[in-house]
Amino acid sequence: MSEDIPASAAIEIRRSARRRKTATAFWQNDTVVVVLPSWMRPPESDAMVENLVRRVLAQRPNRRASDEDLAGRAAYLTRHYLRGSLPSSIRWVANQRHQWGSCTATNGDIRVSDRLRVVPPWVLDGVLVHELAHLDEPNHSPRFHQLASRYPRMGEVDAFLQGFSLGLEGTEALAAD
Repeated sequence: MSEDIPASAAIEIRRSARRRKTATAFWQNDTVVVVLPSWMRPPESDAMVENLVRRVLAQRPNRRASDEDLAGRAAYLTRHYLRGSLPSSIRWVANQRHQWGSCTATNGDIRVSDRLRVVPPWVLDGVLVHELAHLDEPNHSPRFHQLASRYPRMGEVDAFLQGFSLGLEGTEALAAD
């Protein structure tokens, strides 16, 4: 695999007799599954797998993002939009089901719901800017909104998350039936 595909990426290659000319790739749990025509062999298949895996990983770049990746992104966003405080810690958490992120301004801890791993990067950036703004303004005052709105796509982020939330609720309701 090439340098831009992380070694940690879980990849499963399947071959299909029904697939004649094209190949496809998709996420299945935490694995990128590539389906190739059964006749396709290296080196043609190697190039095809590499290209498809790169494209699928680009669709969900946060899927495998670490806490260190979050910290790097938070530092970038702080420099570009807030010029304020950096969190003392920032990490993904699995126990936030009713909010996208949280900030404890007194100690500088930021937690981000792991449900956001599948959203586009600009949406995650909006959530991070929101939480980072809380480091300088712990409530939702006009000053807080002035800080958070420095991120130019905040309105789009809010709209995306409202729809995303509705979709998650619908999926969870169907799973409960």
